[in-house]
Amino acid sequence: MNSNDLSARVTINLSALKANWLALKARAGGAEVGAAIKADAYGLGLAACAKALWVAGCRSYFVARPREGAELRAVLPDATIYVLDGLYDGAAGYYLQHRLVPSLISLPEAQAWAREGQGAPCALHVDSGINRVSMRMAELEQVVAAKLSLNVILLMSHLASSEEPQNPFNALQRQRFAKAQALLPGVRASLANSSGHYLTSDFFCDLTRPGIALYGGNPTPGQPNPMQAVATAEARVLQVRDVPKGEVVGYNTTWTAARDSRVALVGAGYRDGIPRRMSSGLSPGGAHVFVGGQRCPIVGRVSMDMTAVDVTDAKVQRGDWAEFFGTHIPLDEAAASAGTISWELLTHLGSRYARHYIE
Repeated sequence: MNSNDLSARVTINLSALKANWLALKARAGGAEVGAAIKADAYGLGLAACAKALWVAGCRSYFVARPREGAELRAVLPDATIYVLDGLYDGAAGYYLQHRLVPSLISLPEAQAWAREGQGAPCALHVDSGINRVSMRMAELEQVVAAKLSLNVILLMSHLASSEEPQNPFNALQRQRFAKAQALLPGVRASLANSSGHYLTSDFFCDLTRPGIALYGGNPTPGQPNPMQAVATAEARVLQVRDVPKGEVVGYNTTWTAARDSRVALVGAGYRDGIPRRMSSGLSPGGAHVFVGGQRCPIVGRVSMDMTAVDVTDAKVQRGDWAEFFGTHIPLDEAAASAGTISWELLTHLGSRYARHYIE
């Protein structure tokens, strides 16, 4: 047994991951559905998640850094791998060596790839309003006018507010992207992210690139989550102690027992990606874990290595597993209780968790 198995674990359900990809595929009409697998598959393990998605039918993958692309190439020799950061200076040889497709974000990058890319494919990333790494429309026009020797296989942009279907900015971005598409007739296009699958079909284009929805995040906030839970984060109960009425728990004396209580000390804290904002008094609405067969509130301050939980009304003992999010505590609920988003919660899971993969 790995020593980490004794204290904390993340269980990743690969069957749920594949089911989520297939559910998004069913929504995408005739569009190909890719996968954003950057940041170590959102903290859940690039190799295992990539292989599972390949089995499900995914053939196009999106990473942020070229090194992530090289790691993915070692796992999936036949995949199409796009690097969202664009082309790093002097790194064309690295992209060619690992058969990575740079998503070019400027005219100078396009010129460099035309000189050094040896005819290998590339993508062009145009800004439709989000103002992240991408080229502006005028710069795309310059790239097209320059008639560079580029093998462009994808034109892409990124939605800013797709989780808000009524936000008029979605339609504005689609209109702007349509103008970009008109400059490159016949080139495949990609616009929809996770929540983009739940907009109208004209957002699907030729290739979608979901991310958080694959890993169990809700692409339709405020509505029931159509995705299955993929990751369950748990830690062991290290100790259960009696706390008489009137005594405090944790740093800064922020929680006082209103009755004779039992408090479980769980072996995960902010070093393990459990946000300090989950502390009682800091969490919007309060945060819970699932332990002893029921939901129990976090009390006091989340500290570096442990979290205190009020288990007065539950049957809990040393060695029990306490779930911070997963099967019983939805990922998005846990994130909201910390005043953050599910992306951050997943990608901040620490190295002290043992990762278990199940089908």
